[in-house]
Amino acid sequence: MPSSSSNQPISSNQPMDPESHTGRLCLWINSLASCDIPDLIQTRAKYLILDGLGCAIIGAHLPWSEKATRAILNMEPEGDCPVFGWEKKISPLAAALLNSTFIQGIELDDYHSEAPLHSNSVVLPALFAAISSLSSKSQSQHFSGKQFLLAYITGLEVGPRVGNALRGIRMLTMGWHSGAVFGPSASAASVCKLLDMPAGQIEDALGIACTQACGLMSAQFESEVKRMHHGFAARNGLFAALLAREEYVGIKKVYDREYGGFLEMFSKGNGKEPRYKIEAISEGLGKTWKMENVKIKPYSAMAATHPGIDCIRLLQKEHMRELLDLKDIESMRLEMADAGFHHGGFKVQRPITSTGAQMSAAYVAATQMVDGEVLPSGFRRDMLEREEVWGLVEKTECVLNEQYNGTMQTAAEIRLRGGKVLRAEVMSARGMNPELSNQEIVEKWRGITRGVVSDERRDMIEKLCLNLEKLEDVMELGDLLAGLTSNPIA
Repeated sequence: MPSSSSNQPISSNQPMDPESHTGRLCLWINSLASCDIPDLIQTRAKYLILDGLGCAIIGAHLPWSEKATRAILNMEPEGDCPVFGWEKKISPLAAALLNSTFIQGIELDDYHSEAPLHSNSVVLPALFAAISSLSSKSQSQHFSGKQFLLAYITGLEVGPRVGNALRGIRMLTMGWHSGAVFGPSASAASVCKLLDMPAGQIEDALGIACTQACGLMSAQFESEVKRMHHGFAARNGLFAALLAREEYVGIKKVYDREYGGFLEMFSKGNGKEPRYKIEAISEGLGKTWKMENVKIKPYSAMAATHPGIDCIRLLQKEHMRELLDLKDIESMRLEMADAGFHHGGFKVQRPITSTGAQMSAAYVAATQMVDGEVLPSGFRRDMLEREEVWGLVEKTECVLNEQYNGTMQTAAEIRLRGGKVLRAEVMSARGMNPELSNQEIVEKWRGITRGVVSDERRDMIEKLCLNLEKLEDVMELGDLLAGLTSNPIA
């Protein structure tokens, strides 16, 4: 069995090897202060948080969310941490798991354009669970909005760096659910920052988080557990940070280790040379802000399907009269890059679950053709059996275009009766390039929460979130999330 590469005593204050990539990351997390972060980054972060809270609110009472909540409430005793939208409190780990599952509940949440993960569903539930748990144990313990914002940005910087080290989107091509693999590091880092933990304990937390990382992308076909994958990451990162806070020793140098190390193991079989880019863990810290590549979805579907939706939208706009009668369509063809094709280009068959529908490039393209939009209401159980949608799905072929590999470039071709072919091509997706503006995020927030919470409550959440740095106690915002919400697709 290989031995440890260092005989130095283990310290909770310093990383084992401060010059390792793991050590540099831990020292940076420990030293990061609000004044180090550009104002534009801090402002954008508040709008990203607002979007995440909107996804949580509308996700709390979806049918699959209710099943998960009932199951966990039956397992768990009453605790101190709110379950968003339920007026219930449970343990911190269970709360992080459920609240993350809500954010991921209807495929409307954020994604990272370099290293695919859904940051809000990993970081926000872990932070709120940590805060509510610790605050309940001491009336004098409060966490300000400024502390919350700093911890949130920390998590959004760490997750993509870990993902880039594993070559980002390549993980999806291999069949790993990338965000569930990258996510525990982000969750652990954010909670460590919130609790102002020393660099040595941060290293322990990241080591404990990484040894719990996993996520099989076969969850996308018919399961409901795909909604919960980032919840496992949120819970496991929180668990790791709370263990390390009590000086429980984790894997040291977890990103640098060759035998059994995180990057070494998860990169096996990826066909790349070198298999991983360890320098991505620590390069550009404090100079390049990975949070800038967190993108907000305009459509309720898996991110890699969005360029196909955009192609269909372009064709509907440019050929409105020719596409009025969908019976005139003989066939549809989507040309996709490798990651999108492997992730969403699979052949779908009846019966289909909402998860499978939202993962399928063919299904969401057909939904756009029929409805003129791709929103949560299109994935109700009764909507999944519509003949007009399935008629188009059966005429749709997804193909790999190797010239697009490594990008989100996508093309759509529609062949009409008589032989005329309509074609549209996009280089990226709306929401990615161009990204949604802060004002568009507010409009999305107001639109998706309409009828799910009262206007008064919605406006108060929005006000507190967009003025987060002024909050003395962030649980003023957390308490507003705990109240009962409605099912948006009932």
